[in-house]
Amino acid sequence: MKLLFSCSLLLFITAACLCGSAATRKLRGISSSYKRFYRERRSFLCIDGSRVIPFEQVNDDYCDCEDGSDEPGTSACPRGRFYCTNLGFRPHYIPSSRVNDGICDCCDASDEYNSHARCQNSCWNLGQRERAYVEGQMRTLDEGLQLKQQLIEEGVLLWREKQAQLRELQQVAEDLQIKLEEHRRRKQEVEQTLKALEAGDTRVRGKNSSESTFRLLDSNKDGSLSVEELQEKLVLVQEEELLLSEEEAVALMGGGRQMDLPMFQHSLWDVLNTENRVKIRGIVDAEDPHLKAADTAAEREASSLKKVEEAYDTINMEISDLRKKLTIDYGPDWEFLFLNSQCYQLNVYEYTYNLCPFNQVTQKSTAGSEVSLGRWGMWAGTPKNPYSQMVYENGEPCWQGGSRSTTVTLTCGTETALCGVKEPSKCQYIIDFQTPVACQPVLKQRGIHSEL
Repeated sequence: MKLLFSCSLLLFITAACLCGSAATRKLRGISSSYKRFYRERRSFLCIDGSRVIPFEQVNDDYCDCEDGSDEPGTSACPRGRFYCTNLGFRPHYIPSSRVNDGICDCCDASDEYNSHARCQNSCWNLGQRERAYVEGQMRTLDEGLQLKQQLIEEGVLLWREKQAQLRELQQVAEDLQIKLEEHRRRKQEVEQTLKALEAGDTRVRGKNSSESTFRLLDSNKDGSLSVEELQEKLVLVQEEELLLSEEEAVALMGGGRQMDLPMFQHSLWDVLNTENRVKIRGIVDAEDPHLKAADTAAEREASSLKKVEEAYDTINMEISDLRKKLTIDYGPDWEFLFLNSQCYQLNVYEYTYNLCPFNQVTQKSTAGSEVSLGRWGMWAGTPKNPYSQMVYENGEPCWQGGSRSTTVTLTCGTETALCGVKEPSKCQYIIDFQTPVACQPVLKQRGIHSEL
């Protein structure tokens, strides 16, 4: 009797143990959100609803459901997934083909429950490292957002300064335009006067000019011109300058041998100014104070006009350049404005990459040759964050055809610097560019995992 009781008790305990191990077996590889589908009952409905099977066939190492939901803890189903709980770290799914393959894919080693692999549970150490990394990222984000706010304030001030600078340049350009028109008018007047003087227009040159010429010819200053004085001072202009003969001098004096000022003004003066065959020895215009003054004035006006034109052109180029800069999209708060006129370098092997935001990207070899990798094109980020990428296009032609281009990816950082360059395809470059203005405020996450 005692023996029979002991055997019955032993069978009960054994059955209880087997039921416990079966329950554990049934629930292996299932996330907590899916456990409601695996409650022990007479039958099991495949999660995709395709088939009903006896519950004893769940995790029996034979695939009955098309979606593999009856074998979450074995490698029987090709489409199956095994859930790594990874307490202390991030939970995740692995393909069921990796279950019991001798390699621990879950940090808690739960995927190798029936293999020769002996893996240590590393979830806690991994979780600590990830928590430290996340905390560091959050500190970087907080510091970056503070720096970004400063750069936003600087950007607003800089934008206002550039607007004021544009207004000042426009006012200077208007003033120079008025000066330019005035200088052009004065230069034209002086040139007309000089032209008239050079043409010998007595209405312009005036009486004093004829008198000064008479005094120049009157060598002995006796108030009259003689044949000898004309021979001394005048020359005939043919292929070369020839001295006057006595007969030629007498003919110029109208047949007489003396000529006073009134006679000179009504006869010989017109000959000297309207005919090119007779002139005073040397350059007569150089002796004319009116002509000399007009020539000096013309040179002065031309020089002044040139200076005003150069200043006007320079101002207009500055206005054009400033307007071009002000048309660029620097972000909703002008936070990217500080990048304009700045350049950043990074050495990668034998190349030096140079990024000048909103201008161009270049690559310079150690040999000294420089290649354009693209000029500023546009922002090309996601709809939620359009300012996360820059595109630089139309660089120098690539030997395979087409032109070089560069995509600049902006990431959050406490400093503004180039962090990396890649060339995933020929002549197509990707640059990692860190800057505080790329930092975006985010909601505080609850943590790596609710069970941490």
